[in-house]
Amino acid sequence: MAYNSISLNTVYNYYMTSYAPKSSSRYDTHKKSELRSIYNSIVKLNKESPLYKLDSTKESRSFAVGVKEDARELRNVIASLGGLDEEKILNKKASYSSNEDIASVVFTGEHPENAEVPAYEIEVHSLASNQVNTGTFLPNTKTQLKPDTYSFDVHINDLNYEFQYSIKEGETNKSIQDRLAKLISNAEIGLNAEVIDGGNGSYALRLRSVAEGLKDNKSSVFLVSDDFTSKREGSVSYFGLDQLTNPASNAEFTLNGAELTSQSNSFSIDNLFDITLKGVSSSKGDTATIGLKTDVESLSENISSLVKGYNSFIEHTARYKDDFAGSRRLLGEMRGITARYHNQFDILGLNIQENGTIAIDKNELRHAAFSEYAKEDFSAIRGFANTLVRKMDQISLNPMDYVNKTLIAYKNPGKNFATPYITSAFSGMLFNSYC
Repeated sequence: MAYNSISLNTVYNYYMTSYAPKSSSRYDTHKKSELRSIYNSIVKLNKESPLYKLDSTKESRSFAVGVKEDARELRNVIASLGGLDEEKILNKKASYSSNEDIASVVFTGEHPENAEVPAYEIEVHSLASNQVNTGTFLPNTKTQLKPDTYSFDVHINDLNYEFQYSIKEGETNKSIQDRLAKLISNAEIGLNAEVIDGGNGSYALRLRSVAEGLKDNKSSVFLVSDDFTSKREGSVSYFGLDQLTNPASNAEFTLNGAELTSQSNSFSIDNLFDITLKGVSSSKGDTATIGLKTDVESLSENISSLVKGYNSFIEHTARYKDDFAGSRRLLGEMRGITARYHNQFDILGLNIQENGTIAIDKNELRHAAFSEYAKEDFSAIRGFANTLVRKMDQISLNPMDYVNKTLIAYKNPGKNFATPYITSAFSGMLFNSYC
């Protein structure tokens, strides 16, 4: 069972590489009961579905993965605006920073009913920085290192890693530097390596720590040495891999009068705000105020985020409309959803465009928010968001409904059985095409 789940994830990520980077959020985690319900829904859908011959082209597979992924993204956008409960949707409080050049902020706390969320004043003295080692600039000529197997050690995060590589007769400094950059970066030990151009045909290998700042009682993030390595030494000094050019440092700032430090430029405050430091205060007293926006401002921002997520879904789906009839059908279904709320949208300054996207008149939206009928008018938006959640759930369960396919036969009503080999046509398509 574990092998199958790992394999399916590998196959899915393979197809995702041609679509978009796969990202996850806390809204992608589920309880066992939720996963069981999803599984049972998938089994029921596929048990009752007619038999089809599916389009198995690479384009079709990318389309199916894309539709499913877009549905997941839009659902997560809505979930992030207050949750998936009908009463909580769009209730999320929005945060603000009075100086985005110094610090940006995201409110992560629960919706405060009666509790007052405090505001914070932050002054930034210095940002957390990465450790950087910049090697010796060498000409792109035949290397002076003798052909042999070399190695060096990297000490990072209290662990030691040995890197081994071979140098062949006639290799250039640049070719070896390129190979080392890939070797170190692909190891994913917390270092990024790249070859930089020094001009006049010379190049150097630059190592940068992924993490910012310094841990307690540490003088460096990483150390490179070949003093006690298992293979031939000499490459560290030759390429200058141990040359520290920018030491790591912690962020230093004042928060409500208290002097504080952080190993990273991103941190949380009282489980209420996620802060990201962007720049250093220009002078003493140059601060950023962090707090919550008003209910009207929060609601307007949530609606803008909802519309942005919806428009992104429409635009991504429209990319396939010339090749897949299912894409055109899905766009028509989404237009049908927005059509139900057309009158209410007009009142709120939401204008449905010819291509199916929604444009926002922010002045009209703000005017509607202060109207005596605001509660009734904005209930339509919550209804729209809930309808979208149900639609995205449907798409996620059965993205194959929109893939080009040919009907082969209908199943006998009431005498259908779930296939023991392919629970889902979606996963079956991925495996059949990948393997």
